[in-house]
Amino acid sequence: MDFQKNKALVLEYNEAIEGADSDSVGEVLEQYTSRDYHWYGLHPFHEQDGAEAVAEVFWRPFLSSWRAVQRRMDIFFAGFNQLDGREWVASMGHFMGLFDHPWLGIPQTRRIALLPYAEFHCIEGGRISRSALFCDIIKVMQQAGVYPLPPQTGAAFIHPGPRSHDGLLFEAQDPEASSRTLELIERMIGDLNDLNTSGVDRCQPELLARTWHTGMIWYGPAGIGAAYTIPRYQEQHQYPFRAGLKDKVFNGHLCRFGEGSYGGFFGWPNLTNTAAGGYLGLPGNEVRADMRVVDIYRRDGDKLAENWVFIDLLHWLDMQGLDVLARMQQLHPV
Repeated sequence: MDFQKNKALVLEYNEAIEGADSDSVGEVLEQYTSRDYHWYGLHPFHEQDGAEAVAEVFWRPFLSSWRAVQRRMDIFFAGFNQLDGREWVASMGHFMGLFDHPWLGIPQTRRIALLPYAEFHCIEGGRISRSALFCDIIKVMQQAGVYPLPPQTGAAFIHPGPRSHDGLLFEAQDPEASSRTLELIERMIGDLNDLNTSGVDRCQPELLARTWHTGMIWYGPAGIGAAYTIPRYQEQHQYPFRAGLKDKVFNGHLCRFGEGSYGGFFGWPNLTNTAAGGYLGLPGNEVRADMRVVDIYRRDGDKLAENWVFIDLLHWLDMQGLDVLARMQQLHPV
């Protein structure tokens, strides 16, 4: 289980992307991706086929609006996807740049801005064959003084990397440690899935404590926010989430793997649910809507200690008839 070549390829790709501009980024993508390259991007980018399409939809507009962009990684790891056996590499952190021109209709700040991201790459035959790029667009809106949702239940701030400062796994890791991390994540997923099917919305903290440290930290997406300790996580995210959404169905993941003390997954979509009323300030409805979600975890001993979460809330809201980006452009024309 030697993932070092894959890591080296992705690090080289990251460096090439950081050195590219809107004119040259298409060539970089062509150099590192396969002919059948498939890309998963959150709303409004969605799925794209081929390097040129990905450059045109995401990278050229982004690099035209943001200048001197740096990729500031907090977590980097690799492994076998437990669901199909393919080899993947994941990274998470922030893109940092000068937000000099409007992006997606978000007004420019002409200041430093941070775009939180999580990115997954499948490596086959020495090339990137599939990618998923999740980024927190609502967090950028907040930095620009645009608040598209009611006050969030958790804390709003730029999320830090791991408390242990050991998330960049550039070196090979102990396979036994990797297995422990994945087994713990899978037990946690099983507990939550059982909770979904039970119909119980307010579980006891002891259920979470089976797989989580009492002092766990949950870094949720903008619009929901972050929470610290099991009791505050339940108060500020889990209970509002479970009470505000009904008929929750877990659809599974496209990719799930771990290395060392880190692991994560994404789904397309992970969850399908219906707004019961109140969640994110929305009234109840009967629309079945999908949540595309990334979770990145840090294991500390035999429990999960930190969790970074990305949810494609823009897509979930759009499925219910609320186009947040279009509404923003009506209220804040640029």
